[in-house]
Formats: sequence, structure tokens, C-alpha cells
Amino acid sequence: MKKLKVTSPAFDENQSIPEEYTCKGEGINPPLSIEEIPEGTKSLTLIMDDPDAPGGTFDHWVVWNISPSQQKIAKNTAPGIEGLNSDKERGYTPPCPPPGKPHRYIFRVYALDIMLTLDAKSNKKDLEKAVKGNVLAEGKLTGLFTI
Repeated sequence: MKKLKVTSPAFDENQSIPEEYTCKGEGINPPLSIEEIPEGTKSLTLIMDDPDAPGGTFDHWVVWNISPSQQKIAKNTAPGIEGLNSDKERGYTPPCPPPGKPHRYIFRVYALDIMLTLDAKSNKKDLEKAVKGNVLAEGKLTGLFTI
């Protein structure tokens, strides 16, 4: 499987996500850059989740049909079709862990050889099912946040 390079000008791998992008700040999505997108990519998907959430993995952001020509996702934007997060809302839910140890927030990006025809009420599970067998490359960026 080919690797995508996923970075952010706001934070480095395994470093703190600035408060601006969390519940302590504006609560907007951070900017992201996606590089090394393979030829033949028809769309990108993005899943941001917190595997350290007390009740199990919490899905913060589920997005699909991002144009592969969009190598930069600006802060506070909806780069594609946003599905339902764990709050059963469309859009970005900022990191807001309980006080204590830092939580990991993983931004996973997948390059697909198809455009998806998911309903806007789809969630991460629906998205993961739809991309099976169509992933050309994947990459991730992990940020940390604690209160």
C-alpha cells in the first residue's frame, strides 16, 4: 500500500494540537496538507478520531469525496461531504477530553480509486465499509491534546 504524507502547519506528529482547534479555543478544524497522492486517485476521505476516549473510540470528523487536487485543507473549512461524527452531528467536533492524560487525535486520509455515493447521514462505519477494496494509499497524522 502506498503512503500519503499528511502534515499540518499547526502541529507536528505526536505534538500538541493548538487550543484554537479544540474546545478551549475556537473549535475549528486545523489546516492539513496531503502529499504524494497517487495517480488514478478519484477522491480522498478523512477520518479524525480519538482512540483514547473513555467510552471507546470517538469519531470527531468524517469527510469524503474530497477532490484529490485539493492538497491543502484550510482551517475552518468543509473540504468534502461531511458525515456524522460520534455526536451524531455533521462536521468537525473539536478535541475536548476529560482532564488528565493527553488523548491522541488521529487524522487518517485515504486516496480512493472511486467517488463515493454515501448518504450524508453516513458515519465512520459506513465510510470504512464503502472504501474497502478501493484504497490506493493512506496516511495519518496524530496530534495530542489534554485539559
